[in-house]
Amino acid sequence: MRGTTKTVLGVLLVLLVVLQYRFWLGEHGWVKLKDVRQLVGLQKQENEGLRARNERLHAEVIDLKKGTDALEERARSNLGLVKEGETFYQVIEDGESRPE
Repeated sequence: MRGTTKTVLGVLLVLLVVLQYRFWLGEHGWVKLKDVRQLVGLQKQENEGLRARNERLHAEVIDLKKGTDALEERARSNLGLVKEGETFYQVIEDGESRPE
């Protein structure tokens, strides 16, 4: 009877060790779950930034479609266009100081 009890306890102990190993270090274990949760958090942050960027771009597209002010601002800043009747001044700064 004692030999049987020891054998059963030994089998249960081995089973417990195997299950604990799989729980903590296995392919779908606790450590892997912790890493995946961290990656999900990082991805959520990145998605939030991209969502904000998309909202800004969407607002800009609507502004460009509806009004001419935004279109004019784009033409001035990106293409250097000047309105009729305006005078354009360009200031060029020299990187070196001039001798006196």
